Amino acid sequence: MAVAIELVKELRERTGAGIKECKEILEQVDGNINKAIEVLRARGIEAAAKKATREAKEGLIGTYVHYGSRVAGMVELNCETDFVGRTEDFGTLANAIAQHVVALNPRFISEVEVSDEIVRESGQTRETFVKEQVLLAQSFVKDPSRTVEEKLKEAIAKLGENIVIRRFVRYEIGA
Repeated sequence: MAVAIELVKELRERTGAGIKECKEILEQVDGNINKAIEVLRARGIEAAAKKATREAKEGLIGTYVHYGSRVAGMVELNCETDFVGRTEDFGTLANAIAQHVVALNPRFISEVEVSDEIVRESGQTRETFVKEQVLLAQSFVKDPSRTVEEKLKEAIAKLGENIVIRRFVRYEIGA
């Protein structure tokens, strides 16, 4: 099936995938842009898994200060090269994650950091505790249909490098 160039352009703008890849996927799914996005997302998750073992020592600090300057967040977001670390997409992601930290106040980066004792003390089930307190498991504040981890994997697929949230901090006046 021949795919209209407008569809290819729209898919590219929405996902950041290459033109050739967008065209091929749209042909496979008979021009259905939603199915094409799902295929690209699945490919991105596979690509992210392959890159997870690569060392990420470059990057930047993302910051967000909430209106009124009473709450602020900082996140160290690392990638493999300074080239990617200086891109607009990478900086935007770092700042969006800092905004997420301000909004949802997570306590841990990943579930690995959560001991059974901490969960017991909270009085919640492990699943509920993780969804509420673990940054990577929380629904992303700017797109609740995806978790922070899924958003990170999409960025890995788009930028072509391993990306890691190394640490974060949240400051609040009077807390």
